[in-house]
Amino acid sequence: MTNLIPRAFLFGNPQRVSPQLSPDGKKLAFIAPFQDVLNVWVGNVGSDEFQAVTKDQDRGVRIYFWGEDNRHIFYLQDVGGNENWRLYAVDLINGETRDFTPFENVQVQVIEYNKHFPNEMLIGMNKENEQVHDVYHMDVLTGKLTLRAKNPGTYAGWVSDSELKIRGAMEATAEGGFRLLLRQEETDDWRIFLTWTQEDSLTSGPVCFSRDGTILYLKDSRNVNAARLLKMNILSGETQVVIEDPEYDVGGLIVHPDTYEIQAVSFTKDRDEWVILDSSIESDIQTVRKLHHGDFFLGSRDNQDRKWIVGFTADNGPVPYYIFDRENKTATFLFDHRPELRKYELSFMEPISFRAEDGMTIHGYITFPPGEKRLNLPIVLNVHGGPWHRDVWGSIRKRNGFRIVDIFVCK
Repeated sequence: MTNLIPRAFLFGNPQRVSPQLSPDGKKLAFIAPFQDVLNVWVGNVGSDEFQAVTKDQDRGVRIYFWGEDNRHIFYLQDVGGNENWRLYAVDLINGETRDFTPFENVQVQVIEYNKHFPNEMLIGMNKENEQVHDVYHMDVLTGKLTLRAKNPGTYAGWVSDSELKIRGAMEATAEGGFRLLLRQEETDDWRIFLTWTQEDSLTSGPVCFSRDGTILYLKDSRNVNAARLLKMNILSGETQVVIEDPEYDVGGLIVHPDTYEIQAVSFTKDRDEWVILDSSIESDIQTVRKLHHGDFFLGSRDNQDRKWIVGFTADNGPVPYYIFDRENKTATFLFDHRPELRKYELSFMEPISFRAEDGMTIHGYITFPPGEKRLNLPIVLNVHGGPWHRDVWGSIRKRNGFRIVDIFVCK
């Protein structure tokens, strides 16, 4: 008889997940159950002694990050799923929890924070108008909130530079697209730099400014089949293609925390494929890739950029996490997010493709039950629409007598 996986192992709380290094690299935080509710735990790197520093007893904590002062853990929480997120912080020295945004029916968005301004943060709130978010500067020490950018009612997103100045905005158009607005200083008027149609806006948008604020990196799919990464000089308007693929959109990015240069770009093909643009991390990525057969992701890095937390998305097992020491080129295993899945034989997810009657190549994945012949099996067909949605490699699967085919269609 087939040994079935308990549903709690797949859909219940993970044992531990989302590890993050403190800015100084000395402490580690992660999310794990405390009294059956997900909370943030903190301890020293290399130690087995961790304590829950948040004590939520309802919906659990799922979104958190380290304060740049190494002292606070910030997290977002709503009530009953209303998505009116409030911003809280736990002081790791005295254990006190502070609500920085104690406003009813207001949603908080974290816009920007960085290590160069450890006691400051930019947040968005729909405090004045529930339909749109204005930008506020927050003093972490005092909690003082100062309005920094007013939303006229059409802005759907903001872009900050490395100095925590709001220099960009995404304005929604009546046709369903977006306009990119930029300015040199916060006191300047906005200027329209680019306009994306509704179709192009799905795969286009600003990424970040360069360290000196003269360059804007952005994803752009105008007049091309797939979104490419552009480098735009906002003074001259000159643009340069950094990287592109004729079939696949630019996906994930690794950005240097000090120079703000793009270090690596991923394209989600059959698997995640990373292209290294910064030679200084090439040997690190090569070493990390040897740790596991899954698709790696960079989850956290300390301020010295010496230690990384890397994880791997896999098709036949849980997500493993490691601390990688760039100086010594050594990796230390942290944990699997669902270690109980190691007890089961899980299926591989194999990329496939075929040509349709109209000549278009259809891509997908096929999963066979482990340990059985691949003949005369019943099939489950899972068709994903497009052009902005598709299936991806890495789903955890265990099939009992079925073959599963996932089909996705790209533009």
